[in-house]
Amino acid sequence: MNEQFCRFIQELFATNELNRLPEGYGSERIFATPLFGVSRGDDHIFMKFKEVVAPEHLTPAEVWIRAGHPEMNDLAPRLRIVSIIFPYVNHIREESKDATMMPAEIYCVGRNYANAFMNDVLNRSIKFFKDQGFHATAGMLSPAFQILVKDNPPRVYSVWSERHIAFAAGLGTFSLHEGLITEAGCNIRVSSVITDAPLEVTPRRSDEPYANCLYYAKGTCRECEARCPGGAITEEGHDKVKCNLYGRIVSKEMTNRLGNILKPHPRRINNQDVISYPVGCAFCQFGVPCMDRNPMAKEQKKDQT
Repeated sequence: MNEQFCRFIQELFATNELNRLPEGYGSERIFATPLFGVSRGDDHIFMKFKEVVAPEHLTPAEVWIRAGHPEMNDLAPRLRIVSIIFPYVNHIREESKDATMMPAEIYCVGRNYANAFMNDVLNRSIKFFKDQGFHATAGMLSPAFQILVKDNPPRVYSVWSERHIAFAAGLGTFSLHEGLITEAGCNIRVSSVITDAPLEVTPRRSDEPYANCLYYAKGTCRECEARCPGGAITEEGHDKVKCNLYGRIVSKEMTNRLGNILKPHPRRINNQDVISYPVGCAFCQFGVPCMDRNPMAKEQKKDQT
């Protein structure tokens, strides 16, 4: 079934009109060919995420049950979590490389329009599995999904981290800027579907969380730190609070500049429903060695031979 889903998802990315920039920005695709990976619902790593992300982080079984599916004794081993990588097209990446204090408009528009496409991919993927006679749900579409903002100490996190789900499926590892470095690079979006379809698992190469990052692997690079205008990245890692503060500056400026072409996006934050017009920032993902590739891929391949 992996091959069948692969054909389905690739065609969806190629033909879905929601995967398009508006006419004023060329009407080209927002995302290139997707990647996907599969993990098991009983993988030990999902309990580990309750430690490294937050105690509130949900396991696949918890999302499944809260979506209204029946609980059973052997539930977790039967579940498969399909993580989908949405790589931005080269055109958006190239126009964004030289941006400094404000992101390139084409990225902000693409980031904003991407949400509708990603939700459509989730809904169509759920339907795909249901049409095959199985059940499916999605963490981000779950009534349990929300973003939590804590004050003491200051923290921002979601109860279903798509980056961590992708790591569990062997699609990439984390970086100094806290993004996920995949074989298609770090300038991506990520989403996932949970199903009881008998998909083949794609194992992780290792549980080392930073294997693809040049800084953690070799002590070099730190270009993402230099690219961040908000001072949110240092050798100690990514400061989400500073990142969020600069993101607000970007949001205000780009929302004023782009006006009514932006689409609203509903989110749930601290149990409150909020409407926003996201435009992103992502300076740390553009013009860096991991933008469109895994910079450690060649060395990792040598180690495997």
